[in-house]
Amino acid sequence: MSAISFDHVGKQFNASGRAQAALSDVTLDIVPGEVFGIVGASGSGKSTLVRLINRLERPTSGRVRVGGQDLAGLNARQLSDLRHKLGMIFQQFGLLSSKTARQNVLFALQLAKPRLDVADHARVDDLLARVGLSDHAHKYPAQLSGGQKQRVAIARALANSPDILLCDEPTSALDPEATQGVLDLLAELNRDLKLTVVLVTHEMDVVRRICDRVAVLDHGRLVEAGPVSQVLFRPQSEAAKALIAPLIPNIPPSAGAQPRLRLTYFGDIVTSDALSAATQGLDVRFSIVAGQVSALKDTPYGQLVVELEGPGRAAALERLAARGVSVETIA
Repeated sequence: MSAISFDHVGKQFNASGRAQAALSDVTLDIVPGEVFGIVGASGSGKSTLVRLINRLERPTSGRVRVGGQDLAGLNARQLSDLRHKLGMIFQQFGLLSSKTARQNVLFALQLAKPRLDVADHARVDDLLARVGLSDHAHKYPAQLSGGQKQRVAIARALANSPDILLCDEPTSALDPEATQGVLDLLAELNRDLKLTVVLVTHEMDVVRRICDRVAVLDHGRLVEAGPVSQVLFRPQSEAAKALIAPLIPNIPPSAGAQPRLRLTYFGDIVTSDALSAATQGLDVRFSIVAGQVSALKDTPYGQLVVELEGPGRAAALERLAARGVSVETIA
């Protein structure tokens, strides 16, 4: 059973007396325990899609199911129970400025329970420790950095032991260091608590760092979905190509007789000199035009743009393929 499923979902809003489609015919399944990215440019419908999951918005057409439950059929009590199993964090944190970090987390429990006991207070302290804020428990939001505020928001979202964590642009307001810290924390929570994490973002770099699979939205339509490696390295839609463009180094025009090649490789081979090994003993010359080493979640990968010329070119390409290196002609 899917953790979340969208079945031919559409959503329209009325603006100035006219119906405008925010989402059109979206069909998508999110698997329990995965980190699933929803990515798209501004106005693509990604935030609307995630707001359908906890019924902050209702679909105009189609069905949304969470844990097998059709959200349209839930009464007020059932919807309240469901929402307690859906933690949510936002771009602007949503903290109460008049309450300390500890009180903000405690407030989430107070909304769910008429009376709190010693175990509830202990849980709040444990959550603040998990997100690395034990020493800041009694500070107010104005006394915290952006990254610390988001960590308070994450602790608050975890207060009622959710099964699913919905994250709407959780790093957009953060600097690079705080962004990495929050992403590392979300990955840890996914791994340790088996949380299903749905991450909305406009940055493919964020998807690359943490997500297992990703869906690409463009003007309200689902134009591409699949494993991050597939969408990142073999994009099929123009929207996906535009999103990954900032991750690809600019390549100057080729001056050689042969077209340039992009080599992509994963895992242990990243730390080896695969290109030198593939050309050893062959009558072939190569030059590296551009390169980068990074990671897809926990898996290292490398990319090289190379010029490869000489009679041994075909044999070198066969050796690269045999070692699991993907070879793509680019120019």
